[in-house]
Amino acid sequence: MSKNLIVAIDGPAGSGKSTSAKLVASRLDYLYIDTGAMYRAITFLAIKNKILDDEKIIISLAEKSEIKLEFIDGETKVFVNDEDLTRSIRTVEVNRYVSDVSKIEEVRKIMVDKQREMGSKGDGVVMEGRDITTVVFPNADVKIFLTASLDERTSRRVKEFAENGTEVKLYDIKNNLVERDRIDSNREVSPLTQAPDAIVVDTTKYTIDEQVNIILEAVRKIADEKGIKINYN
Repeated sequence: MSKNLIVAIDGPAGSGKSTSAKLVASRLDYLYIDTGAMYRAITFLAIKNKILDDEKIIISLAEKSEIKLEFIDGETKVFVNDEDLTRSIRTVEVNRYVSDVSKIEEVRKIMVDKQREMGSKGDGVVMEGRDITTVVFPNADVKIFLTASLDERTSRRVKEFAENGTEVKLYDIKNNLVERDRIDSNREVSPLTQAPDAIVVDTTKYTIDEQVNIILEAVRKIADEKGIKINYN
């Protein structure tokens, strides 16, 4: 049988979702979808258009925006209405407001529809976010929930910003993560929760290679059970 597994990965900010998902998708030769980038794109546009305090206009913006994700040379390129926003969505300001935009019910519905459409086109897909295993693809073949200590997640975020040439205070990043965790876990629509049948991986003390191998082993096991042939390098 041809490969057609859906691998869903959830977890809080800084838990290693994006890095792990990209590598898993690359190893499997699957489509990789970073759903967080989609919410970041809408947040960036809301900031740019100075409409953060107007939910109706944000919803309209989400409806009208054509979002495309392309995995090129190991990086997810984010295009909105054919404009490359890949760098623009990875700022401290977008970090500050993305959870507020993401909790808007209609925005989430619009994004979920777009995500399901993207996932349905793939021969095999690795999708990561905060509600993939519970809302977007509750019947995903493989469900993974990544987590890590707050200190480790903070360290990773600081390093990420530094690599992009942005200097940030560790204290500010930690506070931002705490607030994002609070909003993401307590919002009424599609909160960040662990699916009962998800495989939990605490990445605090794992290397990237180790956590990727754990996920790949879970994929291999499910593929064997379903009689689906997969190959990964």
